[in-house]
Amino acid sequence: MHERRPDHAQVDFSETLGTIGGLECKIHFYVMSLPHSDAVFVKGYPTETTEAFCDGHVSAFAFFGGIPQTILYDNTRIAVARILGDRTRVRTQRFTELQSHYLIDGRFGRPARENDKGNVEGMVGFTRRNFMVPPPRFNSFDDLNAHLEQRCLERQGDKLRGHEQTIGNRLISNREALMGLPVAEYEACVHVSTRATSISTVRYRSNDYSVPVTYAHHDVHVRGFVHECHHRLRQ
Repeated sequence: MHERRPDHAQVDFSETLGTIGGLECKIHFYVMSLPHSDAVFVKGYPTETTEAFCDGHVSAFAFFGGIPQTILYDNTRIAVARILGDRTRVRTQRFTELQSHYLIDGRFGRPARENDKGNVEGMVGFTRRNFMVPPPRFNSFDDLNAHLEQRCLERQGDKLRGHEQTIGNRLISNREALMGLPVAEYEACVHVSTRATSISTVRYRSNDYSVPVTYAHHDVHVRGFVHECHHRLRQ
């Protein structure tokens, strides 16, 4: 399933070790590749969560300046709630919302068949070897991601074997086939309904967050982003 159409992309997550803010940690990095031009976008996160998955899409679309019409994924639980006997995928609510907002035709590789999305698998290995060796050492994930984006841009000047044009020149025809970015901004977050405690805190992903004292004992709506969470009284 090696699709080279200019309106097609592939997505994957992987991980490596690095040091962020002086602490050694596991870096989970999101990769979107455009097989037609071999262009790639990479972004690192502290964990592989739904928030990171959504934020990776938003950032990749902004980087490429458009939206692929079809995107190939593995069977990550972030996107696939379960696989039925006839191999039909029951998609998660958040992934369905992401698809609907961007009008993406999301497709999935066969379980345990990594070669179905061979382009992005190759890009995962390439970026790990070339962008993350020696192990990344940055003050923050923002600094790491500024570095990774610059490396992705620099790579567009490369001319790969068998091609007369650079990746950047080939990316031009890619962009002509991409859908335009929507006017309405997509919120790359998870929505959770919960209740504030008597000491004015709410729990989200095993962490307690303070809320205004007037929220105590009230139902609240939490929006969880990659690096922060927002909350308001639920009406």
